Amino acid sequence: MDVRSRNHVTVTGRTGAPAVMLAHGFGCDQNMWRLVVPELVRDFTVVLFDHVGAGNSELSAWSRDRYASLDGYVDDVLELCRELDLGPITFVGHSVSAMMGVLAAARRPEAFAGLVLLAPSPCFIDDPATGYRGGFSAEDIDELLESLDANYLGWSGAMAPVIMGNPDRPELGEELTNSFCRTDPEIARVFARVTFLSDNRADLAAVTVPTLVAQCSHDAIAPPEVGAFVHAQIPGSRLVTLNATGHCPQLAAPEETAAAIAAFAGASG
Repeated sequence: MDVRSRNHVTVTGRTGAPAVMLAHGFGCDQNMWRLVVPELVRDFTVVLFDHVGAGNSELSAWSRDRYASLDGYVDDVLELCRELDLGPITFVGHSVSAMMGVLAAARRPEAFAGLVLLAPSPCFIDDPATGYRGGFSAEDIDELLESLDANYLGWSGAMAPVIMGNPDRPELGEELTNSFCRTDPEIARVFARVTFLSDNRADLAAVTVPTLVAQCSHDAIAPPEVGAFVHAQIPGSRLVTLNATGHCPQLAAPEETAAAIAAFAGASG
């Protein structure tokens, strides 16, 4: 299968300019970047895509075996890099896609000019034995996944506004709810387990490319301690705390998010 069709790839912006690839998180698709793209296309080639199982990707390409771990998604990212042949790219990974970027860059560092890890979390579950705070207890995550399994649409309506934050802007939570509800429940259940049960803390030290860790000032899903941990574990990384609140700054504060990406990608390119 053609990987461009499989992942519904869109390439826009300046031809021949440094390339920026935008990777969406759980329950989303490339449309979540639409407010950031106009700020980037003036100076960069911008690559958008949908993870298999999301948006307008080729749903027939999805299989439980391939996408039961982050490795299947990482394989896709590296295939896209090879197919597009745009030179080393700056990979911008939101939420769970940040760890896809970490794994891809560790495997093939020559493919990446840099990483922007936007609201990243290498592990959502607290680890009292090491003092790591991921933001959720193991029991919290078990309950979250049980609720998702029992009533995915109801779970989406309850959780999306919490993930988005910004309760004074309910239209943002509604957009994320609608995005979640467009996802096939079976695929969402598998991807939720990949998202919330993965532990990539030990993989961070393998990153050798320039990295920007961009966290939000208040994020119920990835608290500040998580961003600080990622920054501490990736050698030479930079940490910036956006004024944006919530877990989706590309929607809540697109100009600030785009400015952080552009400043970093311009320096890395």
